Amino acid sequence: MADHAERIHPPKIEIFDVANRTNVDPKGVVREVEEYRVEPFGLYLARPTPGRPNFHYLESWLLPGLGLRLSDFWFTPGNERDQDFYLDVVDVEVDGDRWRSTDLYLDLVVREGRGVEVLDTDELLAAQSAGLLSPADARRALEITYRTVDGLAAHGHKVHDWLSTMDIELSWRRH
Repeated sequence: MADHAERIHPPKIEIFDVANRTNVDPKGVVREVEEYRVEPFGLYLARPTPGRPNFHYLESWLLPGLGLRLSDFWFTPGNERDQDFYLDVVDVEVDGDRWRSTDLYLDLVVREGRGVEVLDTDELLAAQSAGLLSPADARRALEITYRTVDGLAAHGHKVHDWLSTMDIELSWRRH
């Protein structure tokens, strides 16, 4: 945990304003969103990512009932990563057309049909030790992660196969 001492930060908060078609990132930068889609199980967004050298487009689904944000990053040539989906463990609050996600530090990298990797456990523990995350929130983040890893493993590490067991059918621009 000592190597993360300089990087300990409060949970990152992001705002998704469906009515105004904007996304306010954790640093307060307002981004225009090309497409929002609200479904009974969650919120989809698609937008360019100007100023990002590693990827040029982002698609995400907020799934409040699962405590997850699933993202597909469109990497620029030469910056590709061995991942199909990136999952953030999050709390999501919905107030009308305004969605708010609070990142709970843990992330999962899904390689469809091959496996899942859990990232940033050290950040979760450092934030909880520093009082930036309550023990209850840290426990919830771990429980969401365990449930997600188990669900993916039981369905051959295929996101859509796992989600379909909960009547969640995601649609993407490029998948």
